Amino acid sequence: MLVRDAMSRVVLTIGPAHTLRQAARLMSARRMGAAVVLDPDHSGPGILTERDILDAVGAGHDPDHETAHGHTTTDVVFAAPDWTLDEAAAAMARGEFRHLIVLDGEETVGVVSVRDIIRCWVPARDGARALTV
Repeated sequence: MLVRDAMSRVVLTIGPAHTLRQAARLMSARRMGAAVVLDPDHSGPGILTERDILDAVGAGHDPDHETAHGHTTTDVVFAAPDWTLDEAAAAMARGEFRHLIVLDGEETVGVVSVRDIIRCWVPARDGARALTV
């Protein structure tokens, strides 16, 4: 199975001036764990994840004043739509991250997450019961 089969084609994009609270609200409303950050002052997209926001708030930063600019990962590893899910998972493991921006040439065409990959590897079964702790 390929990244194009697992990725989300709906991509949340924000600018570097969005506050962390604005980013969190947008991500929460769309049930997305990451936003692609488009900054005209930088080449290529960056990524802001739920983990970045949690780390900032946990460190005492004010989410109403801190902007995405200061918390965006700009040294991004990108996936291609024709990568296998094994290749994407290996890149995530090497980089210790949970989301990859998917580029087709220079165009952002999706985001693939660890959750997307797991859903493909372990398909839901009718009647499957959730694990309770």
